Amino acid sequence: MNLHEYQARALLKAAGIPVPDGEVVTTPEEAEAAARRLGGKVVIKAQVHAGGRGKAGGVKLAGSPEEARARARDILGMTIKGLVVKRVLVVPAAEIASESYAGIIVDRASQKPVVMVSPAGGIDIEEVAARTPEKIFRVAVDPRYGLLPHQAMGLAFKLYRQIDQVRAAARILEQLYRVFIDAGASLVEINPLATTPDGKVLALDAKLVVDDNELERRPEIAAMRDLDSEAPEEVRAREAGLSYIKLDGTVGCCVNGAGLAMATMDLVKYYGGEPANFLDIGGSSNPQKVVAALEIITADKNVRVILFNIFGGITRCDDVARGIVEATGKTPLDRPLVIRLTGTNEDQAVAILKEAGFSALTDMDEAVRQAVALAKERA
Repeated sequence: MNLHEYQARALLKAAGIPVPDGEVVTTPEEAEAAARRLGGKVVIKAQVHAGGRGKAGGVKLAGSPEEARARARDILGMTIKGLVVKRVLVVPAAEIASESYAGIIVDRASQKPVVMVSPAGGIDIEEVAARTPEKIFRVAVDPRYGLLPHQAMGLAFKLYRQIDQVRAAARILEQLYRVFIDAGASLVEINPLATTPDGKVLALDAKLVVDDNELERRPEIAAMRDLDSEAPEEVRAREAGLSYIKLDGTVGCCVNGAGLAMATMDLVKYYGGEPANFLDIGGSSNPQKVVAALEIITADKNVRVILFNIFGGITRCDDVARGIVEATGKTPLDRPLVIRLTGTNEDQAVAILKEAGFSALTDMDEAVRQAVALAKERA
């Protein structure tokens, strides 16, 4: 789950990290009033779950409260990566002497949190990693002990030379690690971690992504979820108990099991197609999951063909077949459907589909080749 910047800033500030004051507003008039309270010269920042806000025009400097109203009017209502901006964050414009990066991620290889810093802040860390990887410094943290003071100091020395700034940055890193753990995060970033001309170290931006598996234990974090800022199909999938990620291709995939879903997507690309999504219906034998999956896939106008790839184990093939028949009975499909079924109750599934006018394959390669060919025909 992504948090808005203003929510992430609030968590950092509550942990003692020096974060400038800011106000979240929903109208240009509120932005003007907030700018007056914050000293006049401010930055207006769109609050949407999308990267590249600045490049899209969603971050603007305002030199006065009146200009803040105008800039907020420009940003509110604009669309950034398919998401409509409904609120903006108004923060004081800071004088910046230098910009650094600080972040923590879960490293699956080492199965530990990894704290990363870079003196090249203010730009995407992926860009730094691609162009100047030698400017990124990492420390893997033993979760039994947390980020130790000497580790934090060692990273801080990679950013600053003045000892007061080193100590301030080390303290921020320790506090950031506490936020990371307490929020059940999979990623937390400060970019930029800035110094001011008078030597202060401040967190001017914040990003925080929470592991969905942690939300049940952290209702106060779960309550921060903004459904309006998430893709409708992803909200629908989560409510139906499906794992879904939208992609840019044309072959809609409905698969049971994450491993088989990844293999299916790889095979689609191998045969010259592009998957339109990752969609895992899981191990449930509930036909309603199949109904929901088809509704989500068919809502994507880029999908030219739908591919079902089911390997029946815990998931019963006949239940998937019933779900397909039920879903297509409610809303007839306007694009081809390719079905591959094998495993538990395979014969019953084939009979159910045949009676409804569908055919089913048992060979995965053949099904994927057929789906890719149909997608190309409909280009």
